[in-house]
Amino acid sequence: MESRILKPLLGVYLGLFILFLYGPFIVLTILSFQAGPDGGPQFPIIEWSTYWYRHLFGMTEVTRVAPLRLGEALFRSLTLAFMTMVTATVLGVISAQAFRKRFKGSNVVFYLIVLGMMVPGVLTGLGISLLSTELGITRTWWGTAFVAHVVYTFPFAFLVMLAIFNRFDPSIEEASWSLGVSPIRTFRKITLPFVFPGVLSSMLFAFTLSYDEFPRTLFAGGSDLTLPRTIYATFAVEIHPNIFAFGVLTTLFSFSLLAVFGILMYLSTRRAKKLASQEDI
Repeated sequence: MESRILKPLLGVYLGLFILFLYGPFIVLTILSFQAGPDGGPQFPIIEWSTYWYRHLFGMTEVTRVAPLRLGEALFRSLTLAFMTMVTATVLGVISAQAFRKRFKGSNVVFYLIVLGMMVPGVLTGLGISLLSTELGITRTWWGTAFVAHVVYTFPFAFLVMLAIFNRFDPSIEEASWSLGVSPIRTFRKITLPFVFPGVLSSMLFAFTLSYDEFPRTLFAGGSDLTLPRTIYATFAVEIHPNIFAFGVLTTLFSFSLLAVFGILMYLSTRRAKKLASQEDI
């Protein structure tokens, strides 16, 4: 009796969750296809057009709606996200490797690392901003904002790798060491292929969190705008469907990025299983 009631309720909950998750993207997509060049967002759509997509790439005539200057902001966000991804992932792998054996003060160090994801972004960004002002350091997207992003994303990479290493069988490494293989070569040839799916997950976490980060960048990013700050500045002035078109393209880019990471994850998992089967033989 309970299962008959519970299953429909779970189905309704799942449907509402998916609608809440993807509903804004659907609305964004619909509004991006309205005709131009005048007018703000309107629904229902009177006339369908790809005008605002062409407007993004400068393929339309000059109108009162200024083109979005997103080129430099997009480059900054992608560069910052890539820098953060590499740094946070490397730190996450190294620190999780260190936590495979307990050491004095490990609990304190653990909570200090995790603290970076628990402190509100506004406080972190404001603190870095005030500290850089006191020290006479110029706030930049590649300097102070980069530090804020690493502090925020590093704990996620660390926790992912900590979970991966907890499932790793250390006897494989011990067998390699007993054969005279150096620890560095053992890690590169044996350990890393096994934990590489976790490395990919850490990279994805760090990249997406940095790419979308707003409050920390708002205070610590300086005068050069990243993509989230540029979009916020555009919304603060006037809303036009070109920002919706850009939102659709950005979301499709995110889906493409997830697909690439999914393929890499599948290939790395297959490789890890192959190595595991060879060890069994």
